[in-house]
Amino acid sequence: MFFQPIRYLKGIGPKKEKIFNKLGIYTIYDLLYYFPFRYEDRRNFKKINELKENEFAVVVGKVLARNLRKIPAFVKKSKVRSIFEAILSDETGYIKCIWFNQPYLVDYINLSTELIIYGKPKFVSGKFEFICPAYELLDDRDSLNLGRIVGIYRTSGNINQKFIRKLISFCLEKYKTNLADPIPFNIRKEKKFFNIATSLSEIHFPSSFENAKLARERFIFQELFFSQILVYLRKAKHYFQEAPKFFIKDEIVNRIKENLNFSLTSSQNKALSDILNDFKKPYPMHRLLQGDVGCGKTVVAAFGIAICASSGYQAALMVPTEILAYQHKDTLEKIFKGLNFNIEILVSSLGKKKIELIKKRLLEGDIDIVVGTHALIQEDIKFKKLGFVVIDEEHRFGVAQRALLPQKGKNPHFLIMSATPIPRSLALSLYGDFDLSVIEELPIGRLLPKTIKVKEEKRSWVYDFLIEKIKEGRQAYVIYPVIEETEDEDLRSLQEMYEKLKEKFFNFSVEMFHGKLPLYKKLEIINNFREKKIDILLSTTVIEVGVNVENANVMVVENPERFGLAQLHQLRGRIQRWIHQPYFLLIESKDNYSEDAEKRLNIIANINDGFKIAEEDLKLRGPGDFFGDRQHGYPQL
Repeated sequence: MFFQPIRYLKGIGPKKEKIFNKLGIYTIYDLLYYFPFRYEDRRNFKKINELKENEFAVVVGKVLARNLRKIPAFVKKSKVRSIFEAILSDETGYIKCIWFNQPYLVDYINLSTELIIYGKPKFVSGKFEFICPAYELLDDRDSLNLGRIVGIYRTSGNINQKFIRKLISFCLEKYKTNLADPIPFNIRKEKKFFNIATSLSEIHFPSSFENAKLARERFIFQELFFSQILVYLRKAKHYFQEAPKFFIKDEIVNRIKENLNFSLTSSQNKALSDILNDFKKPYPMHRLLQGDVGCGKTVVAAFGIAICASSGYQAALMVPTEILAYQHKDTLEKIFKGLNFNIEILVSSLGKKKIELIKKRLLEGDIDIVVGTHALIQEDIKFKKLGFVVIDEEHRFGVAQRALLPQKGKNPHFLIMSATPIPRSLALSLYGDFDLSVIEELPIGRLLPKTIKVKEEKRSWVYDFLIEKIKEGRQAYVIYPVIEETEDEDLRSLQEMYEKLKEKFFNFSVEMFHGKLPLYKKLEIINNFREKKIDILLSTTVIEVGVNVENANVMVVENPERFGLAQLHQLRGRIQRWIHQPYFLLIESKDNYSEDAEKRLNIIANINDGFKIAEEDLKLRGPGDFFGDRQHGYPQL
């Protein structure tokens, strides 16, 4: 009964059903688990002469007068089409209540009607007024909307707060005796949780703020409890699968190490050891390789890819952008020099004829290693003998997308990589069916960027600094939050500033780069930048992933308060260098941005360690919103 479509409830026709579906509510179960996002205390009853401006209050009174005014259709500038006014009185005085665009109230609120009103009174022309207050008829029994703590829900269309509360109240009353509690009694007793019926009642219609908090804690535990059971079952399933058999050849490992122009760090060696040990097990590897920007995850994954290819299997590396795909292909070709692997790239922009040829070669086994984007998970892409799947920047793929590529082989080894550091405890909760390897250190000798916050009035200093560094032979990025101008005067756009900076830096080569450019143009610009034909590259955050130019050691970020911590740290990672000291300059657009934005900028200015930044980000945003773009399958706490 709980999974009956919501359309079977009284008052819900096809139109309202569609609106509920947009809110993620399809069944009675969904409705009962559609929790308030905040609460209002509507128990603060006041006499009219006790009201204070902008202080929420509940007033009980009788309607002395009322009036409906309709705005003529020719008044097009106003969105207000009607104004309904009622004068409410009690033994201490009277107050005007005003509602916009609710003409139906003339049939609902009559003279001498006794009303309960809730809202913030405004002081207008020497008198208090309520503007669009919540209201109830005094003779309404067991009010869900006034005289109590009231839950506030996210709504849409013509579904209002009252309707949602009424619907939830009806379902709770009708089905509460049929609610089976999913949490065992002994656990509820140990944790001192309410039973399921009481918990649902207290989270929707709390008798106190404390009980609302206790009910929410119970449902948070419930989500985590069952997500971890699901994770455990998924992990247990792997142990009964037969893995591809790889042969770990010392000559392959040694050749790759010879091709590298640096030694692996102890963290890289530990992660590599984890992967090699997984290859020796009878069941397939499921591992998350996590590390900060520039820590060398791709190099570690490359050893596994080479061992797979040298064992007669195919390896697939999936990345979120075409530019990153080309960069990884170039990197692998250098690392695998002398190993005679057939490496190909598969991206949607290749053209139909080229893609058909690659599909044929993959199916016939002529390609040992393929690097690609979402094109790899298209239904018609088939492998002859897929043995190892690697997904880079995995948080940019949905959970369902991430699962598609391994399905193209018979229980292939599976490695996912993330450059967004996650606190270990949270990583184990979100990726419990994956073993975890962490690269905690950067390669020896890597120079960390100096991060400097700069006020808008010091902009000329930033430009002088850019000129100084370019004259030294270096290159620079300037990052903007948007491509085109917006109504927000404080927001600097890429196109607007491109014209200004071309004029400002007329002695230097300035180019513009963004995600709307065709791939050939992007590759052309990046190659020109890499070959030092461009001095200053103006860009959006599209360079956050996959653009790495060793000579560029300065990055300027406009409107940094508009970016998240993880995004700023990813951008900064583009300029970690071996030789020339990098600089990360944040031009603050104004002084009055939010407190959270100020905290983010202070964190990024004072901390370089991605894992410490992740801990601070978790404190600021909480676990439910840690990833920003929430992936399906993560608990919504």
